[in-house]
Amino acid sequence: MRVRLTGYRGPMSSAVDWQVAVRRAGSLSRPGPRGTPAELRALIKVLRAAAAEAPGHVGEITGLRRAAAQVAATPVFVVDRPRWAQANVEMFAHLTDGLLPTPKVPGSARVAGEEMGVMLALLSPKVLGQFDPFTPADGGPGRLLLVAPNVLKVERELNLDAMDFRLWVCLHEQTHAVQFAAAPWLVDHLSGKMRDLVGGVTATPTDGSERLVRAVRAVVEALTSGIGGGVADNPVPELGGPLVDAFLDPEERAAMGEIVAVMSLLEGHADVVMDAVGPARLPSVRRIRAAFEKRRDGTSTLDIMLRRLLGMDAKVAQYRNGARFVRAVVEKVGHDGLNAVWTAPELLPTAAEVADPVAWVRRVHG
Repeated sequence: MRVRLTGYRGPMSSAVDWQVAVRRAGSLSRPGPRGTPAELRALIKVLRAAAAEAPGHVGEITGLRRAAAQVAATPVFVVDRPRWAQANVEMFAHLTDGLLPTPKVPGSARVAGEEMGVMLALLSPKVLGQFDPFTPADGGPGRLLLVAPNVLKVERELNLDAMDFRLWVCLHEQTHAVQFAAAPWLVDHLSGKMRDLVGGVTATPTDGSERLVRAVRAVVEALTSGIGGGVADNPVPELGGPLVDAFLDPEERAAMGEIVAVMSLLEGHADVVMDAVGPARLPSVRRIRAAFEKRRDGTSTLDIMLRRLLGMDAKVAQYRNGARFVRAVVEKVGHDGLNAVWTAPELLPTAAEVADPVAWVRRVHG
């Protein structure tokens, strides 16, 4: 399945060869399941319709109706795996513009591009959808990417109701769009923290190629640890695995921890909302959640080993800890009380408060 991401223009940089990253990801990404032309057209049509329907449900559940109305202008791209990787290269390039150092070692930019391409190719079969708030898009704040072959693969393998599952995925991603519409300052807040993290990595006194590779890894880790990775089928690598510990020093891990606290809120909030749409609209919502959670946990010994090595267990914890935080806060002060988090950066929960929701309620609501 090849669905073009229209309007894309590849960015250029002397620090990372972004075009190499796009080509490598495209060459390594497997195409995914096949379907008849009629099936693929129907898939695209239903995903677009679900993306249009979802914000209304999010607004009703959360009370963020004004923000939900703004999301109607968000561009929606139904993409294949290579185009998802391509879109993420564009996002990385935009976020790190002017930040990555010019390499002193010949070929370093190509090495960094190759590594990013390989990592994105590994991630490309796992992401079902992604709201990208960082890349400027015509018509609205951010853009929504729906990875059609991955949606098709999961709904077939788990024998899910296709209409319900496609809306369920869109509910998660459009919740992210509503979050950023409700908190216009959040893009600058998060991108600033990510740029600080990458800046710290690149300031490490190592040779050019190693520094660039460290920077690329930090960017991919930061951006695929939440809204950058979206709702995932067996989640993408995240903070906490041995491979992450190998290239982040304690100060850098602390900076990543601040980002993860915000991502936990965003992911947990989206998970709660996507499950809150009642059976009248999503009759199989409970079955979808049960099947999806089992898939996230993994079953084979090899799968469990890979998840632990890459830190995927921490990613699962991010979804679940964030969801526990949101449910506990809503139980105490309702969605209206939770919505205080979208009013100012200082009202976002800290990592400690994500683990102790009552502490956040006490600090914010007295």
